[in-house]
Parts: sequence; structure tokens; C-alpha cells
Amino acid sequence: MFLATAIEAVTRAGAMQLAGADHLHVEKKGAIDLVTQIDREVEQMFRALIGERFPDHTILAEEYSIEGERQARHCWVFDPVDGTTNYAHGLPIYCSAASLEIDGQPVVAAIYDPSRRELFTAERGQGAWLNGAPLSVSSADALIDSLLVTGFPYTVHADPDELLALFGDFLKRARAVRRLGSAQLDLAYVAAGRFDGFWEMHLKPWDMSAGALLVEEAGGVTTDGAGGAFSSRKGSILATNGRIHQVMGDVIRSRNRTK
Repeated sequence: MFLATAIEAVTRAGAMQLAGADHLHVEKKGAIDLVTQIDREVEQMFRALIGERFPDHTILAEEYSIEGERQARHCWVFDPVDGTTNYAHGLPIYCSAASLEIDGQPVVAAIYDPSRRELFTAERGQGAWLNGAPLSVSSADALIDSLLVTGFPYTVHADPDELLALFGDFLKRARAVRRLGSAQLDLAYVAAGRFDGFWEMHLKPWDMSAGALLVEEAGGVTTDGAGGAFSSRKGSILATNGRIHQVMGDVIRSRNRTK
């Protein structure tokens, strides 16, 4: 029931995203932080769906959550449009992502990319799938053989040097580094073996909760950016195929020591 609800929510969201793409009303939440009416309408749809089916559950989502509001043991974490900047510019790299966390741990997850009709799902202890086919992380075991991905926060203009320095550290060591603009798809692609590792700081729970479960259930490893136990509330993530996790963590920690 939980996974089916997550799937229903993100596929409904995908249909709304496609239907609304040609007549977007775009506003600014910050200097480079955009929001559209579709972000809001999708989240309203999700809140109504969860409120009807699970009235005792709480929701943590991007547009209408209030900082510090009480969260129940069962908490749905939802991003109505992950990759809003891409979406607003007509770049088809965006998705919707839903997870259910119980006691802070994601137990089901669904991410839907409507542009490619790719549905990523996971259930704790049961595996991860792409359109029903099992997912598995890559086998790369050295950074020079790895394709990495990262993202930058909306505050990047205020302090770009630290972010760019770490990006450069990985650029010197990896086969290549990408920046797609959707953290949830970055994580889904690690789970699918398309990327070998992903790191990002300054994230929100709705940016990574669902994707982190996908990576873990596909055989990968997730920690926070400092190498501690992962929690969607910690604000950072390192997610890899497991084979390059230690060396990626070493690069991040080495950069942190030079700050």
C-alpha cells in the first residue's frame, strides 16, 4: 500500500508536469531559486492524497512545509518537481520524488522522470527497480574509471570557492564529472549504474530521501558528506557503488581540512 501510493503520487505528478510545461508561470523564491505553479499544484495533489489515505501521517515537502513543524513517526518526504530550474527552462531533466520514512528511515521510494518515462522504485530489504527491472550499482573500483555527478545549492553565488575547489579535486581524479541539476535523478542514476558516485552538500530531505534508498537497495552505500551515518535531515550526502566510497570520502575530508 505504501509503495503503491508513492508510485501513484509520482506518476500523477509526471502527468501534471508534462501537461503544464508549455504554460508555466515562473516566480523567484530567491535570486536563482525558481518555483512554478506546477510545483505548488503537484504538492497540493500529494498532500490531498496522503491526507485521505493516511491522515495520521505527516508530510515534509518543498513548497508548503513549515520549518520546525511536528513530524509523526510516519513521515512522507516529497519533492513535487526536483529540477525546477531545468523544468522552467524547458530542459527535460527533472522528476518527482516520494519516500515514506518511518522513524527517520526511508522504507519505500519512488522517483518518476516523465520525459523518459522512467519509474525508479525501492522498498527496504526488497531491492530497487527501474520500470520493474532490478537495479544494480556499477562495478567501477577506481576514481579514474568513474563517472561522478554533483550539484550546487541556490546559495552558490555567496560562496562558490569551496564548492568549485571540491569539484576541481574530483575533476582531477575521475574519468569525468557531471552536473545535471536534479539530485534525485543523480541518485537514481547511481542506483542504475549510470553514475558511479554522487556527492552534494546543502541539500534538503526532499532532495535525497527517496534516492538514497534506491542506492542502498541497488547495492550501493550512502553516508553524509563527512562519512557519518546517512540521514535525510543532515543536509549532505555521499552515495556511491560502494567500491569507490572510501576514496571519495577521503577527497571530501581532505578538502574540508584545508578550509
